[in-house]
Amino acid sequence: MIRSVILGAMVALLVGLGVGLGIGVSGWLPAREAAAPVAAVAPAQLSVAPEGSDEAATIALFRSARDSVVAISTSAARRDLFGRVSSEVPLGTGSGFIWDGEGHVVTNAHVIEGATAATVTLADGRVLPARLVGRDASHDLAVLRIEDEGLPAPLTLAPPEPPEVGAFVLAIGNPFGLDWTLTTGIVSALDRELPGEDGRTIRGLIQTDAAINPGNSGGPLLDSAGRIIGVNTAIYSPSGGSAGIGFAVPAATVGRVVPELIRTGRYVPPTLGLLFDARLNAAINRQGLAGAIVLDVPRGSAAEQAGVTPAEFLRDGRIRPGHVVTEVDGQAVESLDDLLAILDAQAVGEEVTVTFNTGGGETTVDLPVLAGS
Repeated sequence: MIRSVILGAMVALLVGLGVGLGIGVSGWLPAREAAAPVAAVAPAQLSVAPEGSDEAATIALFRSARDSVVAISTSAARRDLFGRVSSEVPLGTGSGFIWDGEGHVVTNAHVIEGATAATVTLADGRVLPARLVGRDASHDLAVLRIEDEGLPAPLTLAPPEPPEVGAFVLAIGNPFGLDWTLTTGIVSALDRELPGEDGRTIRGLIQTDAAINPGNSGGPLLDSAGRIIGVNTAIYSPSGGSAGIGFAVPAATVGRVVPELIRTGRYVPPTLGLLFDARLNAAINRQGLAGAIVLDVPRGSAAEQAGVTPAEFLRDGRIRPGHVVTEVDGQAVESLDDLLAILDAQAVGEEVTVTFNTGGGETTVDLPVLAGS
C-alpha cells in the first residue's frame, strides 16, 4: 500500500516537471509548437511631389522665397503722468520682405501706424531692431531698415504690367502670428479701390482669393516665377478673417513709391505744376461741377504760357471757376482724386494731354509731368 502511494507521488512529480520544463512525456503531453514568426511592419511611405509637377514647383518656390519674408512686431511707448516713457507695450504684428542688399524691408504703412519701435524676425530666428526709413499712407506702404551680417537675399519685383486675371499667386506671411504661412490662389480682379488712412482712395489694387488674414499685411504676393506682383494690404471680411477677398498694392505702385521712400523718406506724386485744394474741390463737385478746379498757375510755367487761368474768388465769397481739368490722356476726371490717381501713374518728364472746361467750351493743352515738391 505504502509502495503504491510513493510510486504515484513520483509519477505526479515527473509529470509536473515535464509540464514546467516544456518536456513532452510520451503518451501524456504533446510537444510544444514553435511560435509563429512576427510579421515585419513596412516603414511609412513619404509622399513626394512628382518632379515637374505643379506641387513640386510650389514647394520649390516657397523654399526659395521663405527666407526673404520677415515677421514684424511693433510697440508703443507708454508714458506716465509727467510725460516720461515708462514702458513699451506691444502694439501689433505684420509681415514684410527684404527689398535690397542694404537691409531695407518693405511692409504696409498701417502695420507701423502709431508705433514707436519695431523689431524684425528673420526665418532663421534672428530678431533685429528696425528703424523707420519712410512711409506713405496714400499707398499703404512703408520701408524699415535692419542691419546685420548675412541678411537674406531680396525678392525680385515683377514688371509693372498688371497680371492676368486667373493667374496663379502665392501669399507668404504671418497670419494671426502663425509665422511663414503659405497660401495660394489666383488673381481674382484688377483695379479695385479701398479707402486709405488719409482719406484718399487707394486705387489699382489687385484682388485675390489667396487666404489673407490679419498678420499677412505687408507680406508679398508672388507670381508663379516667385516675383513680387503685390504687397498684401487688406481683406474684405465681415468676421475679420479670410473670406476669399484680399487686396494687394500692385508692383507698378511699389516700384514707384518704395525707391522714393528710401531716397527721401516720403513720397510726393507727380504734378502738373498747378494748384488745387481737396476740400474746396469736393465742395464744388457736390454742387454739380465735375473736374479739378485750378486755383493757381505759377508764373512762367508751361500752363501759363498755354493760357490756363485759375479760379477767381469774388467779394461775396463765391468762386468763379477758370480752367477746370476734365480729362487727362483721354481718362475722365470727375474729381481731384481722379486727377491725382492718373498723375500718380505717370513718369516725371512725360507729357500728357489735358482737357479743360473753360466755362464757355473745352480746350486741350499738352503739359509736362513734373516732380512733386
